[in-house]
Amino acid sequence: MDSDPVLLVDDSSTARKLRQIPILERTPHQVRTTKNGAEAVEAVVRTIPDLIIVDGALIHRTTSCEACQVLPSWNATKRIPLILLTPQRLQESVKNGHESGCNDDLTEPVDPAELVALLESYIGTCYKVHKETQHRDA
Repeated sequence: MDSDPVLLVDDSSTARKLRQIPILERTPHQVRTTKNGAEAVEAVVRTIPDLIIVDGALIHRTTSCEACQVLPSWNATKRIPLILLTPQRLQESVKNGHESGCNDDLTEPVDPAELVALLESYIGTCYKVHKETQHRDA
């Protein structure tokens, strides 16, 4: 049985490929990718993911920042965790990300095992409530 997807938002096609490999290899989750916040919102409207991972460098771009603000405000998506991946040199992005609605962050370069562990910690705890809420709100 396929799980709902993880949505990975990153403007670099190489980074999207590298980040989705450990998720696909180590978890039952499918990964959908988008290159910016506007595409992320469109993707979420089509299929609600279990978790969203956002490149921290994108948080300064309007559409990505808006996505991090908009998605938690919708009933159907407010319980979806937003994970921010940010380079150490852009620690201001962490603050901006959390202010925009991100739930957690990892500093790049991201250890694949740490990414998978964080993903599983969120999916293993809040998604029972998320699934029930999603069906009630539909």
